[in-house]
Amino acid sequence: MRKDENTRQHIIIKSAELFNQKGYAGSSIQDIIEATGLTKGGIYRRFSNKDEIAVEAFEYAGQVLMEQLSSAINNADTAIDKIMAVCNVHIDPVNNPPIKGGCPLLNTAVESDDTFPILRDRALAAYEEMLSLVQGILKHGIAVEEFRSDVDVDSLSSFIVSSLEGSVMASRLSRDSKHVGFVMQQLRVLLNTYIKI
Repeated sequence: MRKDENTRQHIIIKSAELFNQKGYAGSSIQDIIEATGLTKGGIYRRFSNKDEIAVEAFEYAGQVLMEQLSSAINNADTAIDKIMAVCNVHIDPVNNPPIKGGCPLLNTAVESDDTFPILRDRALAAYEEMLSLVQGILKHGIAVEEFRSDVDVDSLSSFIVSSLEGSVMASRLSRDSKHVGFVMQQLRVLLNTYIKI
């Protein structure tokens, strides 16, 4: 990687952490300068504005999270274990989040609104990717006859992702990661009701 590309990647990584902790609206170009150790010119030689940095930083954070999820899934055998592995990536969002500052999907989804439609669209795409990941696990579970064929994949995957993201929010808000554990416990009970006998 060339030095200019390395510097650009450095800005993206540091900005992803910054935005994930302080939010996009709460972070200034000066914050990016301080986080990266670069000058204003060093930032603007590589990005035209903060919006461009935010979009690339979110994409980077999403890639990091998806790599962690893929790794966790690949180390699990059954569909239930794979769903639990997805949840387990978020097991300690207070002290050990998958990315510094918490779940980038949750943080960006909460902050994004009509004032930054591009970032909102990226957050929506990331949410749909997460749903698709869970749907794929459930469909595979049906195909290999781990789950019954009458599982409503769309409904169940939405419930799983919504429950997980809600538990991450509750854990970060209360500064107690037990909420993710509670959701995992209840999801395992629920998923066991769909096991094909």
